[in-house]
Amino acid sequence: MKNFAYARAHTVDGALNLFSQHANSQFLGGGTNLADLMRENIEQPDALIDVTRLSSAGIAELPDGGLSIAASVRNSAVANHPLIRERYPVLSQAILFGASGQIRNMATTGGNLMQRTRCYYFYDEAAYCNKRTPGAGCDAIGGFNRIHAILGASNHCIATHPSDMCVALAALDAVVHIKGAGGKRTIPINDFHRLPSDTPNIDTNLNSGELITEIHLPPLAFARSSRYRKVRDRASFAFALVSLAAALDVEDGIVRNVRLALGGVAHKPWRAYKAESTMAGAKACRETFDAGAEAELSAASSRGHNNFKIELAKRVMVSVLSEMMAAGGTQ
Repeated sequence: MKNFAYARAHTVDGALNLFSQHANSQFLGGGTNLADLMRENIEQPDALIDVTRLSSAGIAELPDGGLSIAASVRNSAVANHPLIRERYPVLSQAILFGASGQIRNMATTGGNLMQRTRCYYFYDEAAYCNKRTPGAGCDAIGGFNRIHAILGASNHCIATHPSDMCVALAALDAVVHIKGAGGKRTIPINDFHRLPSDTPNIDTNLNSGELITEIHLPPLAFARSSRYRKVRDRASFAFALVSLAAALDVEDGIVRNVRLALGGVAHKPWRAYKAESTMAGAKACRETFDAGAEAELSAASSRGHNNFKIELAKRVMVSVLSEMMAAGGTQ
C-alpha cells in the first residue's frame, strides 16, 4: 500500500474542495471495500477524503411520501430504521443478508453503491483482467467462471456486481443525488451502474470529483410486502450466486404491478424489465411467473461453469413470486 494524505470533511462543499486539491483523490466512507482494494494495490489514491462526518438529515420523509437516505448513513441504521422496515422491507432484508453486523456498522449507503466486483481474477495480480488493467484481457472468459455474469456481459468482462442493497434499490426505482464542481444532479439507480461493454474499468456514471449526497426512495405502496431472496454457497455471509428483489401488486387475481431486480447475474444490479412487462396485466399464477422468468432469461448466456445460474435465476423468480401470492400478495 502506498502512502497517502488524509483529510476529514464536515460539509459537502468542504469535501469537494479537499478533493480538488489532489490530482488522485478518493472519497472514503466506511472503507469496507476501498481498504481491501488499496491493500491489494488495485486502488492507489494520493489522498483520501473522509466523508463519514458530513452533516445530514439521516433518513427523512419526503413531501411526496418517499424517503431520503443520506449517503453517510450506515447500512445498519438503514436496515433497522422503522420506516424502511415498514415501507420498504426488501431494502432492509437485502442489507441484512449482505454482510455481518460489524460490516453493516461501518459501511455507508453511498459507499455501498461504489463497491467494486469481488471477481477473484480482479484481485489476482497474476491474472489478466480488463477491469483492473484495461486491455489486458479477461482470464474469467475460458477460466473458472462459476460466479460470473449470465446477463449483460461482454467479451471484455464477465464480472458481477457484489451489492445486495443495490439490487433492492434497483427494484424500488431509487434516485441517486450527486454534487460536484458543476453543481447538483440526479441519476436513476438503474442508470447509475454501467454494463462492461469495452470499458469494464468504469463502474458507474459518476464524473470525477462528484460525490453521492443522498438516495431518494419514491413512494411505492405495494413495496410494503416486498421481499429479498439470496441464494449463496453457504449460510454465513457470502456473495450471491443469484438474488432477487421483488414487489408484487395484485388486484382481483391480476398482476397490476410488479418490480423485479436480480443480483449476482450481471455487471450491475439487473432490473428485470422483460419479466415485469410479461407479467403486468396477466393472471397472478405460476404460469405467468414462469413466462416472465423465461422472457427475462431468454437473453442469458453462460460461459461453462456458470450455466446453472440461468435455471437458478428462473426458479428463484418463480418461487419468490409464488410465495408472495400464497401469503396473500397485495389486494
